[in-house]
Amino acid sequence: MIKEIVIEHLIHKQEPRIFLRFIADNEASGLARNFLHARWSASQCAWHISYTPDYFEKISAIYYPYGVRLFQKNNPIEFLKIQPQDVHQPELKELTPEATEKTKGFVLWLKSRRYSQNTIATYTDALRTFFKYYHNKPISDISNDDLIAFNNNYILAHKLSASYQNQVVNAVKLFFRTVELKIMQPELIHRPKTIKLLPNVLSKEEIKLILNALGNVKHKAMLSLIYSCGLRRSELLSLKLTDIDSRRLLVIVRQSKGRKDRVAPLSEKILDLLRDYYKVYKPKLWLFEGQDKQSQYDESSLANVLKQAVEKSKINKPVTLHWLRHSYATHLLENGTDLRYIQEILGHSRSSTTEIYTHVSDLSIRKVVSPFDNL
Repeated sequence: MIKEIVIEHLIHKQEPRIFLRFIADNEASGLARNFLHARWSASQCAWHISYTPDYFEKISAIYYPYGVRLFQKNNPIEFLKIQPQDVHQPELKELTPEATEKTKGFVLWLKSRRYSQNTIATYTDALRTFFKYYHNKPISDISNDDLIAFNNNYILAHKLSASYQNQVVNAVKLFFRTVELKIMQPELIHRPKTIKLLPNVLSKEEIKLILNALGNVKHKAMLSLIYSCGLRRSELLSLKLTDIDSRRLLVIVRQSKGRKDRVAPLSEKILDLLRDYYKVYKPKLWLFEGQDKQSQYDESSLANVLKQAVEKSKINKPVTLHWLRHSYATHLLENGTDLRYIQEILGHSRSSTTEIYTHVSDLSIRKVVSPFDNL
């Protein structure tokens, strides 16, 4: 039985990593080697993997079959514990030689189609788990029924997330269509219902408090630009000096999500702030450089900048960088901006994605008079 495992999020060699610490357990430590690109740190005496938004599901997939139950705290990035279940689940077998070769072919296909590294890692991890589950069955014999059984007997039995279930379905369907040249019937495959969550939005007063809490002009320029242009974190850090069009007052966002270019309007106040920032730091290539001047600013460092600003502002909310983007879109809508323009600025492929902000905008809701007031 696997004993307690502690999972920590640390910055290791200027890179966000997830560290796995085991209490004298060779079995659990051995399983860590199954992670894609897992590394051993001699200084930390622990295995570590790349930090990705779905790391919790990946760790679940590895350890649940061994009777391990994961308890996730309110802030999963800070600290997690794994404790054993009473019932020991059957062990996943190693990949067969056939499955290993087929998976390699799938990776080559994904690379040739220029899928992102995160997508390749996610799909191959999901496919490997699926093949390990059906280790005693030839791949050519796997059918829709097997994928449905895997959903029920593995994913649901281990209480894995709906997003992980969708990842497995997507990976398996794509593999069979591209490598095995056999099409799964999508109407027969069970997909979980999508959980519809409203975006988290800050008020304009809260945004102002956060930005005013920043004394460093570089930090203030970064967070201000995210909010004022509705940028994703990766989009901000990928900006180059040439992407700021000061004459036309535009920010050019190149090859963002979906490999699309787009433009966002640039506020004159932000342009003045960027000029103040440039006079102090004088970046050469990237608009916001890292410590070595040749690399982009670190993602986790940017998150820490926001965290410290929120603490100074005494805002008791788990604010993330993406909240600034959500707030920008909502405030645009409340100012009367047409949804079609908001969709273009944010880079949404579908209008339905942008329409979610109508549910958090309080402009119309505040006009509704409660019947209680007329009693």
